[in-house]
Amino acid sequence: MAAPIETLPAPVGSGTPRRPARAKATEADRRHRRGAARWFVLAAAVVVAVVMMVPFVIMVLNAFKAPADYSQNGPLSWPAEFYTEGLRNFWDRVNFPEKLVNSIWISGAVAVFGTLLSLLSAYALGVGRVKGRMWIVTLFLLANMLPQEVLVYPLFQMAQDVGLSNNQWSVIIIFTVIQAAFGTYLLSSVLGTFPKALLEAAALDGAGKWRTLWGVVFPVVRPTLSVLLIFFFIWTWNEFFIPLVMLTTNATQTIPVALASLQGDRMMDAPTTNAGALVSMIPAIIFFLIFQRTLTRGITAGAVK
Repeated sequence: MAAPIETLPAPVGSGTPRRPARAKATEADRRHRRGAARWFVLAAAVVVAVVMMVPFVIMVLNAFKAPADYSQNGPLSWPAEFYTEGLRNFWDRVNFPEKLVNSIWISGAVAVFGTLLSLLSAYALGVGRVKGRMWIVTLFLLANMLPQEVLVYPLFQMAQDVGLSNNQWSVIIIFTVIQAAFGTYLLSSVLGTFPKALLEAAALDGAGKWRTLWGVVFPVVRPTLSVLLIFFFIWTWNEFFIPLVMLTTNATQTIPVALASLQGDRMMDAPTTNAGALVSMIPAIIFFLIFQRTLTRGITAGAVK
């Protein structure tokens, strides 16, 4: 019979092997470098934010500065007195409440109609899988690259032919198509990767295409649609060239066009213009603050599955 094998006692303190001190130092160095990089990115973001705020601060300073003070001390000086006549002049000269209603109506209508048209078109391209889908999406992409100066003359002529000259509906229709081209390009790529299991389950339940759109597709892409709605509103709010050409009377013009009317050929009232720009920004800022959370949720919705 073989003799039993003797087992040597384990050395005292032998447990999980400890990492070398050099490995600890390396990990500490990496954490330090990551922390330094984060502080550098944060500092760069603060610098960019300050640079972007400089024009806004200059505009606020000149909005409450008298014309004589502006001419004597320049745009970068602190106002000698709190001057509010520029705000009153702008409010009365352009009839700001009327221009505000026009801008809200045009921007809101374009945002709603453009988002709806984008959803319907992208549903046909992304889920319906129509023939020549890639060519159609490429056409939409190229349409977004065309400058407005190329489109304005034929659009103006067509508006006159159909009786929409100096009509706000002409601007609404034009920008609905322009914004929907971008929305279709974006949504078609999203719906092109839509889970087929959901579509097959809806088909097994007897749902048609219309019911599938509103019962299955719409709840999934609703965050993306909310982002498009906000962007379409802000983009249309800031549009100037096409409303300037299409809307020829004061009763139909928007706020950006009203701001341009304050500038003459040889003379410009800088305090009144800055006051008007400040007042014109307030509705857009309020709209953005109200829907800021919706915008954030819509942008980050696709990041988490």
